[in-house]
Amino acid sequence: MTILHLALAADWEAAQKAGEYRVSTLGRTLEQEGFIHACADHTQLQGVVQRFYHDVGQALVLLTIDPAGLDVRMETPADSTEAFPHIYQPLPLRSVISTVAFPLG
Repeated sequence: MTILHLALAADWEAAQKAGEYRVSTLGRTLEQEGFIHACADHTQLQGVVQRFYHDVGQALVLLTIDPAGLDVRMETPADSTEAFPHIYQPLPLRSVISTVAFPLG
């Protein structure tokens, strides 16, 4: 099983230099949000893109993450009926098994 996370390309580049990824979602850090948002699959990802990323004017990268050994909890936000994986720790680079550019549009 894998989980997915959309990152701004600049945030992912900074993470590679820092040795870990600490961005929860657009404009919010792990410390501010308490966890890193993720998606269980590509269908869930498409809904997230439509709701939150449709007007992002920066390059995006899709991270495919192996959740083994991570503190990942499936949780249902108050404004949803879907459970989403939330990562309750900084994301180690070794847990990211692939990255691809994610074009919008």
